[in-house]
Parts: sequence; C-alpha cells; structure tokens
Amino acid sequence: MDNILNFLRLEESDHLLLFWLKEILVAVVIFTLFWGLSQVVRYILTSWVPRLTAFTRTGLDDRIIQRVTPPASLLVVFAGLYFAVRSLPLPEKAHVVLSGAVYILNIIVVTVIVERVIAELLEWYGAKLAERHGAGVDRQIIPPLEKIVTIFLVGIALMVTLRHFDYDIVSVLTALGVGSLAIGMAAKDTLANMISGFTLMVDRPFRIGDRIQLTSGQWGDVNDIGLRTTKIKTVDNTLLVIPNSELCNTTLINLAYPDTRAKGRINVGVGYESDVEKVKGIMIQTALDVPEVLPNPAPEAFFVSFGDSALGMSLFFWVEDYTRLFAVTDRINEQIINRFREHGITIPYPTRTVFLEKEN
Repeated sequence: MDNILNFLRLEESDHLLLFWLKEILVAVVIFTLFWGLSQVVRYILTSWVPRLTAFTRTGLDDRIIQRVTPPASLLVVFAGLYFAVRSLPLPEKAHVVLSGAVYILNIIVVTVIVERVIAELLEWYGAKLAERHGAGVDRQIIPPLEKIVTIFLVGIALMVTLRHFDYDIVSVLTALGVGSLAIGMAAKDTLANMISGFTLMVDRPFRIGDRIQLTSGQWGDVNDIGLRTTKIKTVDNTLLVIPNSELCNTTLINLAYPDTRAKGRINVGVGYESDVEKVKGIMIQTALDVPEVLPNPAPEAFFVSFGDSALGMSLFFWVEDYTRLFAVTDRINEQIINRFREHGITIPYPTRTVFLEKEN
C-alpha cells in the first residue's frame, strides 16, 4: 500500500512539474515573440523611417525618431514581460505584485518617450525663437517650459498608476486642489509675478539689451528677464528691479524696436529778423556734416512757432544706434551755435521793456 501511495505521489509531482514546465515555456515563448517584435520595431525605426523623414525639410522628425527608438523597443520588451507574467498560473497576490511592477516600468518608459518628444519640440521651438528675437531667448523660455511639462507628465503617470491599482484618485486630486488653493492664496503676488514673467518671455514686448522707457519717466537697458522680476540698468549705472506684474499692466516704450535707429530733435529759437529758409538750410547742412547722422531718412528742419522773443525752429535727424543719440545731439548743438555766429544769426533771450511814466 505504501508503495502504491509513493507511486501516486511521484506521478502527481511529475504531472505538476510538467505543468509548470509547460506554463513557463509558454511564458518564455510569449516573451521571446515580443523581444523579436522589439527588434523589428528597432529595425523599422532605424532603417525605414529615416528614409521617409529624409524627404522633409526639417531635421526635427529625424531627431525625434533617434531619441524615441531605444525606449520604444524597450517598451515592447516590457509589454512582453507583462503578458508573460500574466500567463503564469501564479497566486493572485504574486500576480498583482509582479504584473504591477512590470506595469509601472511600462508607464515609466511611456513617460520617457513622451518627454523626449516634447523636449525635441521645445528645442525646435526655442531655435525658432532665437532666430526671430535673438540669441538667449531660448535659454529663458525653454527651461521653465521643460520643468512644467515634466511635472505635468509625472503627475499624469502617477494618476494612471494609482488608477491601475484601484486607488481613489479623486481624493488625491481633491487634496492637491485644496493644497494648491492654499498655496495660491498665500503666495498670490509671487505667482502673479511668475505668470507675468512667463507672459513677458512668450509675448516678447522687449528683449535683453533693449532700451525701454516707463510711464514714470525712468528708462534704461533691460539687463535680465526673470520669472519674478525684470532688471533694468539705467543710464546712471544703477539697477532698477521691477515686478513682472507691473510691467505686464503698464505702457512702456521700446526704443530698440523695430530696429535700433532713433530719431532726434533739436529745438532752437532765432531772431525775428532772421531769414527762415537760410536758417533751415544751415541746420540741415550742420546735421549732415556729422558722420553719425543718417542721410536716409534725411534731416529735416521746420519753422514751428512764433515765440515771444524768437522764431521757433526744429531740426529732426536719424542716427543708426539709439545709444548714440545724446552724443550726436551734443555735436550738432555745438556746430549749430558756431554756424549761427558765422552767419550773423542771433539766438535771442527773453527781454522785457519797462516804460516809466513821470507824474506831473
């Protein structure tokens, strides 16, 4: 009897061993098929797809394919590992743990693929911004965007993972919403400045190096555009720090846009006995004799007003660089006063005649 029981136990163990060998073999076959499929995917992405993207005028698609090929093939391998684990007749808890771990790996790989695609798109967009608005713009805009995208993708991956394990993501979202509201109320000014800084970087009303003038009369060169403040270096070599929210809600003048040319104006009064046409000619020729004054648009002189003691004249001229406007104005003023003296043209000053009546 004992021999019969031992024989039955041995036969049962052999059947169990054969059963597990068969199940493991099926899992290995599934994983092998997916591994082969990953090699096919890699071959297609490295050999055939570049032939198609070669017909496009941009290299963006080539860079995207090059960056997503390794994680895409790895994703197929992890997918095969997931189905291989699911095919094994393991206990329920073992299934949950193993398949859950492989599922998390798949989510991570998918997140990496999406992040790499978006990173290439942002890099391409940054290069376009640099071509349009000058070098350095991409280094200001793209890094904050990349951080925001990364946080967004990680949040989505976390919610998908929690949803897979039947966690209540509504309560998580509610807690995050309440926390975000509390943080937003506590730091609303800082957030307003950060959002305004991002708006300034995207809208580009001015660039680093541009000379701007505020409604308050202050003006200077933009030294830095940050997420919270903008720094302006004034002409007297002081640093003006302005919150971005104020710059977004005020009117300002960009002296460097659409180009660096600037228009200067000189007002001068001449005596009533002066020949107006002669005065105009002298002023225009004086401006043209200064090398930094542009011949096109040509300088212009106008008779603009009748003053109490002088005829009001105005000279308009253009310079190539707005930073040289004051220096050029100084040189023209010096030449004008010398030319007026040479031609006998007076620059009168206000006079007042007082009549005294003698009482009888």
